[in-house]
Amino acid sequence: MKNQITTIKVTKETKKRLDNLKEYNRETYEEVIKKILFILNISKKNPEKATRLFKKLDLTIKRREKYTKVEDENIE
Repeated sequence: MKNQITTIKVTKETKKRLDNLKEYNRETYEEVIKKILFILNISKKNPEKATRLFKKLDLTIKRREKYTKVEDENIE
């Protein structure tokens, strides 16, 4: 069976929070949500591993933000 696509409604606040969890600019919301669910499922079985994944994700996001900020400054 083919993957079926559906539309979901989220508030602008939720969209912004999802945007902040992207590891790269073109990452889809589907990928972000799957990543969140993956970490959530791991946290039930292995909280330490989930903590490591959250730290890795946070570091990646901070690097992206730093890169984006530098890129924006170069454009201006």
